[in-house]
Amino acid sequence: MYAVAGRVKDEDIALVRDRTSIADIIGESVTLRPAGGGNLKGLCPFHDEKSPSFNVAPARNVYYCFGCGQGGDAIKFLMDAEHLSFIESIERLASRAGIQLRYETDSAERHPRPQSGQRQRLLAAHVAAAEFYQDQLSTPGARKAREFLAQRGFGRDAAERYGCGFAPDSWDALSKHLRQKGFTAEELNTAGLTKPARSGSIIDRFRARLLWPIKDLTGDVIGFGARKLFDEDDGPKYLNTPESPLYKKSHVLYGIDHAKREIAKRGRAVIVEGYTDVMACHEAGEPTAVATCGTAFGIDHIGVLRRLLMDSDSFTGEIIYTFDGDAAGQKAALRAFEEDQRFVGRTFIAVSPDNMDPCELRLAKGDLAVRDMIAGREPLVDFALRHTINRFDLDTVEGRVDAMRRAAPLVAKIKDREKRPEYARKLAGDLGMDLEPVQRAVNSALRGSEPESSSGPRPTAEAPQRLVERESLKLALQEPVLAGPMFDVVGPDNYGGGPYQSVRAAIVEAGGATSASSGGVVWIEKVRDSCDDLAGKVLVSELAVEPLRVDGVVDPRYVQVTLARLQVGAVTTRIRDLKSKVQRVNPVTHKDEYLALAGELFSLEQQARALREQAAGGL
Repeated sequence: MYAVAGRVKDEDIALVRDRTSIADIIGESVTLRPAGGGNLKGLCPFHDEKSPSFNVAPARNVYYCFGCGQGGDAIKFLMDAEHLSFIESIERLASRAGIQLRYETDSAERHPRPQSGQRQRLLAAHVAAAEFYQDQLSTPGARKAREFLAQRGFGRDAAERYGCGFAPDSWDALSKHLRQKGFTAEELNTAGLTKPARSGSIIDRFRARLLWPIKDLTGDVIGFGARKLFDEDDGPKYLNTPESPLYKKSHVLYGIDHAKREIAKRGRAVIVEGYTDVMACHEAGEPTAVATCGTAFGIDHIGVLRRLLMDSDSFTGEIIYTFDGDAAGQKAALRAFEEDQRFVGRTFIAVSPDNMDPCELRLAKGDLAVRDMIAGREPLVDFALRHTINRFDLDTVEGRVDAMRRAAPLVAKIKDREKRPEYARKLAGDLGMDLEPVQRAVNSALRGSEPESSSGPRPTAEAPQRLVERESLKLALQEPVLAGPMFDVVGPDNYGGGPYQSVRAAIVEAGGATSASSGGVVWIEKVRDSCDDLAGKVLVSELAVEPLRVDGVVDPRYVQVTLARLQVGAVTTRIRDLKSKVQRVNPVTHKDEYLALAGELFSLEQQARALREQAAGGL
């Protein structure tokens, strides 16, 4: 159990775990694909990796990353992924599953407790604010906001679909509304919905503006984007929620809640520059569009998309950037190329004709034109190379050499090694130079930028006996009902020490595998909590999701064979040690000791022979 678990009734925690699908929870932010044995695999949300090493075992409702060692159940995932407390995680999962939690201070009668965690309070304030703003959009004062949307091709249905709203021209209309709902001034300021006034009271952050609610991957409203409508507004054209416990602009992508399933399904994401561009793409039939919110597209945004795209060495996802064709758009595209080398998958740029953004293009030429623009995408590396060499006078030797020097590092940055020679050849052709100097320049740049090898689970290099110890512990953790009776009678002395023996001891401390009424997260958590060292706890998480080394269904015969192999190894080690001792004893001067050792050796060899017969099936 977690340290603060006592605040909620233990049986309610167990009920939440039982009714929670960890695959559904994690699948909201990480694209998961079958990994064999009923397990799922995806890119780890807790560290940057090229190949998926994040494993989920739905049958046991646990996860584990072989790359960084993070693991646990759905509660732990929310705590780590969304920085929630234990109580906030439990309350969110309980709300999702329709469970009313009881607390240790409650009476026996079941009744709900208010969601008191800070995050839940801030989220609730944002929900109330979004509803308030949406209601305001139909008021007479919001006419200019409705006209703005209509002029860009969005009617009432689209406005409702994207939750568009209006902040009235008032200093404290929202503040008063939310205070009446029980939110404190401190909560509203922390959420970024209001700000302190010089008078000591609070005032609304957004006034007389068209608003878009910004949501995270799970669909929770975490902030707002606000567009200026009136000339007398001396603020910036777009104003966003400030950094808050909910809103981190470097991680936020507008439209991700609408687009996430289509991004995973279609294997591509379209990056646009504004809220109306996202709406235009979605309305035009390209539902994978997302946009940043008040900041440049960066590394953290890439991390969000890579997990949805399952971008890895074995899967090729597409990122399509749309930029205006002007100088600022070209600069943004080149900056994207620099950041984009963190992707393994293909990346493209779609430049709108006549420097129109997707919203303008849809208005001018219709939905098909938007889809055609995206379909006519160009590989980003081609765009970057062409833009780079066009800055030089290729009619001169100096110009060609300078262009080569600037373009060669771009070729070196291409992650796909098989494409580098072809792009070097293409660059030589575009420059009108021989391949050899171009290839030499690429290789020179490459020596300082060779990508690191893929991360992920590494092949196990453990000794055969360690593999058998590992397999037996996996059986006890993953199949305790089946393996328990046979597993528990094989003592801890059959394990070679270290974390393996620690986990075996923890199983004893947890009551033995036979005590588990069923497999799954409750049993695994009990064993993990019984471990007295960190390495053992990590090993429990790892073994809980690692596939068993068997094809098909695990049966009693497989358990018997595994445990026999386990004992064979331990007995063989004792035989080897005993033989060494026998050889050191003088049979004449220490006859009794010698005969006792010889008798023990004979007995052990008979035991080993019997175990080998049981283990004939092998692993």
